[in-house]
Amino acid sequence: MNDNQLLRYSRHILLDEIGIEGQQRLLQSHALVIGAGGLGSPVALYLATAGVGHITLVDHDQVDLTNLQRQIAHNLDRVGQDKVSSARQSMLAINPDLQVRTLVQRADAQVLDVLVAEVDVVLDCSDNFRTRHAVNAACVKHRKPLVSGAAIGFDGQISVYDSRQPDMPCYACVFPPESAVQDVACATMGVFAPLVGIIGSLQAAEALKLLAGIGESLAGRLQMLDARRMEWSEIRMARAADCPCCAGRPATAIDRV
Repeated sequence: MNDNQLLRYSRHILLDEIGIEGQQRLLQSHALVIGAGGLGSPVALYLATAGVGHITLVDHDQVDLTNLQRQIAHNLDRVGQDKVSSARQSMLAINPDLQVRTLVQRADAQVLDVLVAEVDVVLDCSDNFRTRHAVNAACVKHRKPLVSGAAIGFDGQISVYDSRQPDMPCYACVFPPESAVQDVACATMGVFAPLVGIIGSLQAAEALKLLAGIGESLAGRLQMLDARRMEWSEIRMARAADCPCCAGRPATAIDRV
């Protein structure tokens, strides 16, 4: 790290758990963020401020006036602009030393198979189950840790699905793809503006912990927030022996990111 980086990241470096070594790991890491909207905005900004050296953003959508109530990476001047381009501008305005790659497209299975293989951690900030299952399948295949968040109305949830750990469930263990779950759009149900900031910030925190090799992740635990009461609840999750996604996963020990 140069003198400017030592100063920029000094508050991380002062933490014994991170220090220079941990910050260097962040600078050398590559994160994939699926979605640049409500959850993706705080995720992208915090990964940028924290110094994750290479970040890939994927989103097919453009900034709309209705997004500005909660999607803090965008502003009024960027209405109509691709969300990934808008988010990239905000990230580089904070930290111009980053490498930020943007893809204006849907995250389908073919795209994810290529992208997930290249990165150290994946953050799912999408808003539909089809994409979430495609992201999970790619993470299981390539044994990459997945930080998954969701938020609608006043309810949010977050967990880590770490297929590097043989006893930990994947997303499909907990939310089977064949289950009849109907996607709910923010346009019809609404979403409490700070809720996506809370969940997205926690996603960024979990990703940074994984990349720096510190603390204990949320793997095996699903945390749920009722923002009406600002009350958290947690359930323990087990790997499903008959999971259609990870049932054949080899029982190998965890690797360091």
